[in-house]
Amino acid sequence: MSPLAVIITIVAYFAVMLLISWLSGRGGNGSSDFYGGRKSNWLLVAIAMIGAPMSGVTFVSVPGMVGVSGMGYIQMLLGFMVGYVVIAYVLTPLYFKLNVVSIYQYLEQRFGVSSYKTGAWFFFISKMLGASVRLFLVCLALQLLVFDPLGLPFALNVLISVLIVFLYTFRNGVRSVIWTDTLRTFCMVVAVVLSIIFIAKNLGLDFKGLVSTIRDSSMSRVFYFDDVNHPQFFWKQFLGGLFTVIATTGLDQDMMQRTLSSKNVKDSQKNLITSSILQTVVISMFLCLGVLLYMFAAANGISETGDKLFPAVATSGLLPIAVGVLFIVGLVASAYGAGGSALTSLTTSFTIDILGAAGKDKVRKWVHVGMAVLMALTIIVFNALNNTSTIDAVYKLASYTYGPILGMFTFGILMKKPVRDRWVPVVAIVAPLICLVLQLNSERWFGGYKFSYELLLLNAGLTFLGLCCLIRKTPTEA
Repeated sequence: MSPLAVIITIVAYFAVMLLISWLSGRGGNGSSDFYGGRKSNWLLVAIAMIGAPMSGVTFVSVPGMVGVSGMGYIQMLLGFMVGYVVIAYVLTPLYFKLNVVSIYQYLEQRFGVSSYKTGAWFFFISKMLGASVRLFLVCLALQLLVFDPLGLPFALNVLISVLIVFLYTFRNGVRSVIWTDTLRTFCMVVAVVLSIIFIAKNLGLDFKGLVSTIRDSSMSRVFYFDDVNHPQFFWKQFLGGLFTVIATTGLDQDMMQRTLSSKNVKDSQKNLITSSILQTVVISMFLCLGVLLYMFAAANGISETGDKLFPAVATSGLLPIAVGVLFIVGLVASAYGAGGSALTSLTTSFTIDILGAAGKDKVRKWVHVGMAVLMALTIIVFNALNNTSTIDAVYKLASYTYGPILGMFTFGILMKKPVRDRWVPVVAIVAPLICLVLQLNSERWFGGYKFSYELLLLNAGLTFLGLCCLIRKTPTEA
């Protein structure tokens, strides 16, 4: 695709997105900024949450990872589904009962101010880094397709990208996010379905042939039970998926803003369960697309693999231009939607949890500006380090940053005992450091064992044990 075609496609998508943001923002107020006035339709939220966890990393990396790990990612999806049940029937009723604006206010009520601030800061760090990594990957693709051919610098690419994200989330917070997430879901589903159809047609496959080709491919392996040391071992993936989704959805201000915008607990539970099922279907389609992409690349002399595979095939000119357009729309929809929702949740958490300025709209708006600037700077730093990320790296990052949050919430719900609040930040910092040491030396210390996403569970477990050591034996003990 030419740079002009890419620009026209992106501008058209952004025009629709900004229109939706404007329409959804009419009549907004401070309450709707944070939870949409708790008037969102549960089915709309469920559809929005299909695309909410997906980003440009998902759109590009999931098909690309098939060449290395087959369809083993489905093992993690099974864990996701169980995790959503836990979120729906354990965490969601708790949040509604407490009637908190930020979910991290639970930590203050349960333990104290230090624990509350610790949870908020860990969320802030993890969300800022995660969102920046995701948006960085898309900026790289746009740099290759548009900015480099036009001789424009990467910094301008980042500035324009973050500015667009800022503009459509600035007006009305989570209400805009839910509607633009719905648009994102629609674009991603259409992109993956039509890409499968066009590539299958090019390969001469009808529906029956498509199914049998994917089923018989050496890349279609789903379950790995034979080697406990392998990163794809079933229980590593399943448990990693289970606790990852609890941490990155149920304990994430970004994701829970959506589901808590529903009218009541039952509606929130319905949107969570429905979205978990639909997410599994959509991500499975991306894995099937990955098999077809590798087959198409092999048949047409395309050497790219991994994250570069889908962009290379979609813009190769060997397929109808519609495939390239669908790729750009899907990539932009997934990436900028994820960036927008992250920016909204970062603004909410920083305003309420760290500054303690709930209800102060002027403060919220300035924080929103600050979060956008910081996100842009973080992306530029990633580019300077030349650190291209994959979905695996995103989940590894989540294992370190969400582990302490998961451990704190688990202790709070299960143990019902007070702790020495002022020492909680120390536990939350030490636990990830121990995990880092163990990960770097696991093969040498544990007979070739390699940590995968179960690192999150270990991190949370160490935090839990640390909090057990901080249990107060008397009410007055600090």
